Amino acid sequence: PYLSLLFTGPIHLNSSSAKTKSNVATVNKPVTTMASTNTVEGSAALQDELDALNAKITKQGSHVRALKKASSSNVDEVSSAVDALKQLKLTAETLRAKKELLDPTAQFNRKSFDELILRKMFIVPSFEIHGGVKGLFDLGPPACAVKAAMVDAWRKHFVLAESMLEMECTCLTPEAVLKTSGHVDRFTDLMVKDPVSGECFRADKLLEDAIDELIEENPDMPAVEKEGHLRIQIQADAFSPAELDEQLVKYGCKASNDEPYGPSFPFNLMFKTSIGPEGTAVGFLRPETAQGLFVNFRRLLDANAQKMPFAAAQIGLGFRNEIAPRSGLLRVREFCMGEIEHFVNPDDKSHPNFSSVASKELVLFGRVDQLGSGKTKTITVGEAVSIGLVNNETLAYFMARTQLFMEKIGMDPTRLRFRQHLTTEMAHYACDCWDLEIKSSYGWVECVGHADRACYDLLVHGKATKTAMEATLKLDEAREVEVAKLKFNRKALGKTFKADQRVVANALEGLAENWKDFEPIATALETDGKTTVDGFEIMKDMLTWKKSSKKVHEIKFTPSVIEPSFGMGRILYSLLEHCFYQRDADEQRCVMKFKPAVAPHKCAVLPISSGAEVNALVDEIAAELMGCDMSTRVDKSTAALGRRYARVDEIGVPFAVTVDFDSLTDGSVTLRERDSMAQIRLPKSDVARIVFDFVHGRFTWEEAIAKYPVVQVKED
Repeated sequence: PYLSLLFTGPIHLNSSSAKTKSNVATVNKPVTTMASTNTVEGSAALQDELDALNAKITKQGSHVRALKKASSSNVDEVSSAVDALKQLKLTAETLRAKKELLDPTAQFNRKSFDELILRKMFIVPSFEIHGGVKGLFDLGPPACAVKAAMVDAWRKHFVLAESMLEMECTCLTPEAVLKTSGHVDRFTDLMVKDPVSGECFRADKLLEDAIDELIEENPDMPAVEKEGHLRIQIQADAFSPAELDEQLVKYGCKASNDEPYGPSFPFNLMFKTSIGPEGTAVGFLRPETAQGLFVNFRRLLDANAQKMPFAAAQIGLGFRNEIAPRSGLLRVREFCMGEIEHFVNPDDKSHPNFSSVASKELVLFGRVDQLGSGKTKTITVGEAVSIGLVNNETLAYFMARTQLFMEKIGMDPTRLRFRQHLTTEMAHYACDCWDLEIKSSYGWVECVGHADRACYDLLVHGKATKTAMEATLKLDEAREVEVAKLKFNRKALGKTFKADQRVVANALEGLAENWKDFEPIATALETDGKTTVDGFEIMKDMLTWKKSSKKVHEIKFTPSVIEPSFGMGRILYSLLEHCFYQRDADEQRCVMKFKPAVAPHKCAVLPISSGAEVNALVDEIAAELMGCDMSTRVDKSTAALGRRYARVDEIGVPFAVTVDFDSLTDGSVTLRERDSMAQIRLPKSDVARIVFDFVHGRFTWEEAIAKYPVVQVKED
């Protein structure tokens, strides 16, 4: 009941994988039974139909978004497009249900999974004894350890391997920073409040739901009347507060005790606070970690000895005051993010290490395929860049590195894909965007964003603070460039701009460094006699100019930013789901198949009896393991050995050492591998070294069973 599932920020559930309404959802380790050829072929045929239908849904959805944005759109046209989209989605749901009936073996037992996650304290509701708070969860000991190992792997894989500059910026952010980035203005929804309970709701969603209910309750409603209601529904998110209040009254939207809702008001999804005792300085808990890296760009460039390109990274908490948190841990109010900002020359987005990943194959779902066949392509990174599917080498490089990271921590590669943003989804300044989506029982969930953000972030912060966010490219040979030579009418500038005279002159001189930048200014002044630069109106009589050329030995530029952004919480949840299975389809024998590198405990040490001599040997082995920085679980309880094996299987411990009576005489112990349940006999002095090598990928279980004798142990 607490964990209808899990983690961070805005969630993208692809229409091809909408969640089911039962406790058993598609995805995860299938039970190994033989399916008939007809069933397999029938399922494949239905999947082909679904792929084609999903492409139509994506295309129609893009069409609807474009119509809503266009001011010239006809209301009837928009209404018709929305109806067509709803019909396509309904057809897809029917096909999906048929496919699931044909393939009952590929099931994920959500009920057992949720019970295990809660019972073993992977994740629990925050402040549970006080009733809990929506959108807040606590990580228990196993998940805390898995997350710590996952973050450590992320830091080694990216920050250390790529020589990135890591920062830890404050979570508390002044309003000016987030005003500049656009968060203050863009993170707003209209809300209404229940006057009795005080609970808040999104006003537009209440209106949309009320219209849906009205239409469902009146199936014989005349077409003209229905069309009128749908027109109102389409405009729900575009109404002003007063207009929305009027519509809520019209459609009888009422709060508890049949009372009307309070008036609509704007609600920003950031957590607002005040900085300092005076209460006059407004601040917010950061909704993302990136802004701290952007505003420190100049210091980071100095720290990197002015060398370009370079990357900065940060891992930490983000906060979002979700109105209605849902999907368990997939949409929460506090979440961990790992973000990389790779600063690069906008005219050269090649990557020096691209050749090392060029042959790596990725599953790509480009926008053309989303709108066409509905099928993904498996293609090498090198080919994707060469044919223009991925915009540039640096973006593709980080996509490949992300795939490698996911495989390293134990994610199922068959349930990973990269989906390209449609043109209607991208910000106006973005060059290309790809989301790594992970398939879980919730469908395809975006977990890592890869965006070429162009120069937008540095430009807006530079403009707002009048700070040059620039890097320098040293030229091997002097280059001749076209510039504008300016002569200012200081009297006219001073009279108009007074104290801002120097600011205006500096802005114009900055543009004059490149004729391409200054030419639109010159054209506007010649044509209209005036133009605007950085918010200042410039008149033609304030300056004269002349096109010229000069030799330069360096070129200044504002870097572009390639940003991989990791939702660590979503990745953690997906990993939990991918690692969960039930041994021999037995609901009582749940296993978490974590890779040794990210397992919460690397090894368990279990005594065969409670004798003092046996326990002393157990403590000795455990101390050796922990002395090698490997978390170790010791279970000296009187439960049956098989039961104790099952306990450590449930929290994903990959290896278990058993100390028995023979250990006291010959110094040997058994070592059990979790998934195969196979055991080998080895000297206790070898245990710490062998397990250490397993964890660090230097030795495999296959090599171990070839080196040491395999023993047969009955676990029942």
